[in-house]
Amino acid sequence: MLVVVTADQRHSRRGPDRVPAILDALRAVPTSPPHRGFERTAGDEVQGVLGHGDDVVAVLEQLLRHGGWRVGVGVGEVEHPLPRSTRAGRGAAFLHARDAVEAARSQPGRLAVRADDDVAAGRLETVVLLWADLLTRRTAAGWEVADLLAGGLTQPEVANRLGVTQSAVSQRAATAAVSLSVRGGTLAAEMIDELVGGEPA
Repeated sequence: MLVVVTADQRHSRRGPDRVPAILDALRAVPTSPPHRGFERTAGDEVQGVLGHGDDVVAVLEQLLRHGGWRVGVGVGEVEHPLPRSTRAGRGAAFLHARDAVEAARSQPGRLAVRADDDVAAGRLETVVLLWADLLTRRTAAGWEVADLLAGGLTQPEVANRLGVTQSAVSQRAATAAVSLSVRGGTLAAEMIDELVGGEPA
């Protein structure tokens, strides 16, 4: 099984086309095979195919960070071989992603998960929504600290880089829920891998 992520731009009729910018951001996310890169599928919608939980979480983080997207995550079988274009893909994962992005319209976090196993999908959706809530509350200053810590710097090194005290860095990290969001993202990735069924097909 694989994971299909479909994202639809919100309020697209009242704003600029944000697809090119989000495609640049998503294509910059390192992913492991098997996958098919994100591309515009219809109107203001983008879609990609992923095989690992860590990759899915990294993609969702970018979508949440940019904001303004309804996101559907579908887990299921896909027809093989995978076509070169995501738009030509077929299988349950694509159908689940379509159902999920439609369901996301009425979700508080504008994000939904669908899979053959409704119970497991519901549990994963709950974890992802809680994790997403932490990220969407994060300020630019919080993201700055989170990015530097994620890059391997220690808090003293981050303080030196930003020209602030270590106490200020610690406070920003706490306000941005950096530690908790890392734990939430890790849990979500593990649950995705379990739902996929271990090693992706």
